[in-house]
Amino acid sequence: MKLIVAVTGASGFPLAIEFLKACRKKKIETHLIVSQSAQKIREYETGMSEKEVSKLADCLYKPEDIYTRICSGSFDVSGMVVIPCSMKTLAHIANGIEESSITRAASVQLKSRRPLVLVPRETPLTLAHLRNLVKAKEIGCDIVPPMMCHYIKPKSVNEMEKFLVGRIFELLKLEHSEYKRWGVYE
Repeated sequence: MKLIVAVTGASGFPLAIEFLKACRKKKIETHLIVSQSAQKIREYETGMSEKEVSKLADCLYKPEDIYTRICSGSFDVSGMVVIPCSMKTLAHIANGIEESSITRAASVQLKSRRPLVLVPRETPLTLAHLRNLVKAKEIGCDIVPPMMCHYIKPKSVNEMEKFLVGRIFELLKLEHSEYKRWGVYE
């Protein structure tokens, strides 16, 4: 299985790291695009270098290269995850604006009817954000905001990150052991 993973300039870079690690563990081939804004956030939130992050993926792409293979419908990939998804990226995807390899690859997933999972990271939300989320859902995106989940009784932020990764895997129809499903906590 191959997935495109895009990281955009919203707080939440550790979510992307956890997702890439889980993909590596499952032997999922990942094609990574990191926006320029996300690169700045990476330094602040993770302390990891660009090189360290790139080692978690199989292939790395530049956000400005809209002619790369991941931007073609003939590139054989199982879907795409934008984690975290900035409100700018959400707006571009929801409105069909293909100005980067991230938004072009997202558009290709939609026209090819492949899964496109967006992990929007913003709070509070404006009416424009909410409308773009509705538009994104209407055109075929799955929306997975990183909401806190207390029924898993998390003991750490990492456990909440793993829960989110598990939910994304479920949308991609992938088995996982990132968290225990409801009913096994008694």
